[in-house]
Amino acid sequence: QVQLVESGGGSVQAGDSPRLACAASGLTLSRFAMGWFRQAPGQAREFVAVVTWSGSRTLYADSVKGRFTISRDTAKNTVYLQMNSLKPEDTAVYYCAGSKYGGWVNPRQAGEYANWGQGTQVTVSS
Repeated sequence: QVQLVESGGGSVQAGDSPRLACAASGLTLSRFAMGWFRQAPGQAREFVAVVTWSGSRTLYADSVKGRFTISRDTAKNTVYLQMNSLKPEDTAVYYCAGSKYGGWVNPRQAGEYANWGQGTQVTVSS
């Protein structure tokens, strides 16, 4: 059984730099691309970032480009999302997702991902 468990969320101040982690069990993350999505209240789930199976390529939403960094630690079977210079509009539930592929076809689409974590809340206050 595949499980993705996110951690690192919470209530932070604007400008803070927390790091989210996604630990996997029942799945060898090194074979698949991994992504982060987020969902704010009353809004659709949106793509945040993705990293290929090797970690050599990354892709970001324009809204987080230059502020967020996605990375992976194969030995720990964990994917991270380093979030810098947080803004109140970054407030959302953040979800880790395991792709169906090692690379990506349509990484911004939720349908490309086969496994999802339960989400972790990030609340940014000004």
